[in-house]
Amino acid sequence: ALIMPCLGRTERDVQRACAQVVSVEDSMGVVHASRGTLEPASPHLLSETAIVARLAHATLKERSTVDWLSLAADYDRIRERIARVIPGFDDYNRRVRVPGGFYLPNLARKGEFVTATGKANFTVHQLPRHDLAPGQFLMMTMRSHDQFNTTIYGLDDRYRGIYNERRVVFLNAEDIEEAGLKKGDVVDLVSHFDDEERTARRFIVVPYSIPRRCAATYFPETNVLVPVGSVAERSNTPASKSVVISLRPAADDGFSM
Repeated sequence: ALIMPCLGRTERDVQRACAQVVSVEDSMGVVHASRGTLEPASPHLLSETAIVARLAHATLKERSTVDWLSLAADYDRIRERIARVIPGFDDYNRRVRVPGGFYLPNLARKGEFVTATGKANFTVHQLPRHDLAPGQFLMMTMRSHDQFNTTIYGLDDRYRGIYNERRVVFLNAEDIEEAGLKKGDVVDLVSHFDDEERTARRFIVVPYSIPRRCAATYFPETNVLVPVGSVAERSNTPASKSVVISLRPAADDGFSM
């Protein structure tokens, strides 16, 4: 896995002397423009778009008919191409700049279903079975209240009663007692996948209303525990909601929280 530093959405994104506008979709299905205003943390930072375009240009070379560098130089060109092929994005560059943005098409909201019956079709999946060894837990990663994706705005999570801290592990109170732990203890988290172990240091034990043998932590602090090879069967996305872990007493090795 490659982790590359890049411009944040709050930073100015200037390509070929022209400030760029990125498009974002909020949780209500509204697409609108976003413009960074802050000075970039480093003059060497590239935007996500520039990184992907340069990788494609360097990798595909003459095998691609796409002018990747041209797309990276002006994001309007990307939106023009999106408008050609994705329903609901017509006149994209103008509409994305209208204050308030525009709603994405939502057939479910309209009650329109493109199926053989014209109705919504439901699929039932068998629940997975997790055979955990003694002392193991099934961990999910999640966001705090003061967080948007991997952008952390504060150290509080008022939804769960956490203040000024993020390195916490939520556990069932009975599991905490059975493990010989108590609220506030500091532990290391160890993930197990095939024959591979990964460790995240110094997490505070927090009792929470969560099913037994389950654990919850914030990302990106525990991204290190997610095995690169553990992915969903069809989407190939990391299995960040299904990580087998165990707890160990925190190593006294000078690691600072």
